[in-house]
Amino acid sequence: MKFWTCSLFLGNMGAMTPDLSLRLAAAVEQMPAFPESVQKILALTREVTCSPKDLVRVINRDPVVTVKVLRVVNSAYYGLAKQITSVDHAVVFLGFNTIKNLALSIAAIGMLPSSSLAGFDGQRYLLHSFTTAALARQLAQRLPGEDVHDCFIAGLLHDFGKVVVAQFMPTEFRCAMEMSLWQEVALHLTLTDVIGVDHAEVGAMLAEKWRFAPDLVETIRFQHEPQRCDTGMMASVVAANQISKGLGFDFGGCNVAEELCDSVASRLGGGLDVVKTSLGNLDTLLQEARLFSKI
Repeated sequence: MKFWTCSLFLGNMGAMTPDLSLRLAAAVEQMPAFPESVQKILALTREVTCSPKDLVRVINRDPVVTVKVLRVVNSAYYGLAKQITSVDHAVVFLGFNTIKNLALSIAAIGMLPSSSLAGFDGQRYLLHSFTTAALARQLAQRLPGEDVHDCFIAGLLHDFGKVVVAQFMPTEFRCAMEMSLWQEVALHLTLTDVIGVDHAEVGAMLAEKWRFAPDLVETIRFQHEPQRCDTGMMASVVAANQISKGLGFDFGGCNVAEELCDSVASRLGGGLDVVKTSLGNLDTLLQEARLFSKI
């Protein structure tokens, strides 16, 4: 493995300078907004008066969403005896929440870095993100008052700051990944060493730009310091992230599953092994994550 790229940055490790702040702000600003159709789907699914016909009208106006909704509903995962060919039937079969998650998935996949310079493995990233999202949704079901679908979104977007860094600082991102493997420490620590800030802060900046709720933004921002944001959403996302790593669905650098901190363990009723065991058989959940990561 090559480590020569890192020599460009080792002299300025950990410095959060005004120049870096400007670079990050510019990078976040250049990230596209969610497609209009996706924004409308998210808004509609939050309205109690929304009907299937309302969703169908939005989906039918977007050929990309239409094709991918039909591809998912007719996949082997659902095992339908007869193919569904209309969006109307697909929406009724899948339900509002799956359509919402699917729309988010389409938007996220469309924003992955296109350059190979950063060494960003898009498929591995997606599989980790969707596994974390599905696990977070399942864990949130045991936490009174938590919106399980918001927890899914938080799990899906928890690492999105890495997408921004890989897209606009590809050489630094590759360097941080190499350092993570070489030093056997987590990628968020070497990102801080190399560029002066970790992906969690960048991801929170992007979530703010996309106008997600403050609790989701704070979950992304403090995911590596969960005791600073002791909420059910934080607990579900942090635990889901570690379980995903433990299952081998990690992404980039040295990713060893870490024990849950006290605030997370307290909310979920135990340490990492206890929480993972309590989830039971995860085959169906993992199949769903694989399906969504390949749409």
